[in-house]
Amino acid sequence: MTTEPEFRLRDIALPAYGPSVVISIGHGAVMPVLALRARDLGADVSTAALVVGLLGVGMLLASLPAGALIARVGEKRALLLAGLLDAAAMAAAALTDSVLGLGLAVVVSGMAWTTFLISRQGFMIEAVPAAYRARALSALGGTYRIGVFVGPLLGAVLIGWTGLTAVFWLALAMSLVAAAMATLMPDLGSEGRAEQQAAGHLTVWSVLVAHRRTLLTLGSAVVVLGASRSVRIGLLPLWAESVGISASTTSLIFALAAFVDIVFFYPGGWVMDHYGRAVVAVPVVLSVGIAALLLPLTSTAAGVAGVMMLIAVGNGLGSGIVMTLGADTAPVRGRSQYLGGWRLCGDIGNSGGPLLVGAVAAVASLATACVVVGVLGLLGSAWVGHWTAALDRGRRTA
Repeated sequence: MTTEPEFRLRDIALPAYGPSVVISIGHGAVMPVLALRARDLGADVSTAALVVGLLGVGMLLASLPAGALIARVGEKRALLLAGLLDAAAMAAAALTDSVLGLGLAVVVSGMAWTTFLISRQGFMIEAVPAAYRARALSALGGTYRIGVFVGPLLGAVLIGWTGLTAVFWLALAMSLVAAAMATLMPDLGSEGRAEQQAAGHLTVWSVLVAHRRTLLTLGSAVVVLGASRSVRIGLLPLWAESVGISASTTSLIFALAAFVDIVFFYPGGWVMDHYGRAVVAVPVVLSVGIAALLLPLTSTAAGVAGVMMLIAVGNGLGSGIVMTLGADTAPVRGRSQYLGGWRLCGDIGNSGGPLLVGAVAAVASLATACVVVGVLGLLGSAWVGHWTAALDRGRRTA
């Protein structure tokens, strides 16, 4: 029988989780109203969904370059750059008077966000023993959920006082604070970077080729996980608007769902550390599939909120699942480059979910988009279950 190493998450709480909580408040405030901001600028429903999907496109574009950047400058400097870049994007989103300008700002924000996420993941791999990995990364995912809970509450208040663009100024301020906090964190990977520089940096392509089997199998399950999680950002606000629910009420629904996420994130991490990754990966996708099939049956705020709660339970249990799977499979040498490729898998899903909603809504209806997402979610849960269970078997054997 093995014993877990002496370790306390609270010992690394401020440098590990502080910047994540702060910047996530800004993102949490923006996400429920991003599609509505596009609508205010003249976008139709399908275009508004596509604008939301551009966040994932920005993440997609930056995944591999961000991994290469972090391998050279480290997590600390990368976090600082990401915070400043996101602040600039939020200012542009608030000031623009065109859908195109908003779309470009969203792309830049996505690029900053993926750099931030890879940096945080690398820091946690360095700082946390493997026996606590899922709990630590679930807590990291939980900090995002705290932001998604607090952000919409602040956003609802600000929208009532000054209008929709106020949430973008809030996000700008949070990004700057996160960047400032990043300057105070330790640079844990400095020795490893020095060794890699002496041995010669691995190219991103060489690392991806060396680990192509993992990326094409387990990575494809991560694509499904990312798509499932991103669907609610585009689908739920648009459906809420279509049944006459106000922007402030939509923000409150997102805040309530974020609270449910928070309740479940640490239990999900504990389950992963003790019973494996598949136990929580499958509910993430399955809950979205069932919820999407139920959404066209709702016509009130209570009904939409109920569907959102179902998604939140699965999403909360799976907090940190993508980062945990990446940490489980990441090599020591070329880790940042690998994590960039891993993030790319998730970002393909993140961009694909809202883009799918927009594409179906453009040729059919929003209700049809819900059904398509629901059916794909049910099929995707089986795929995710297969590959995460295979990883669990491998970890038990090792």
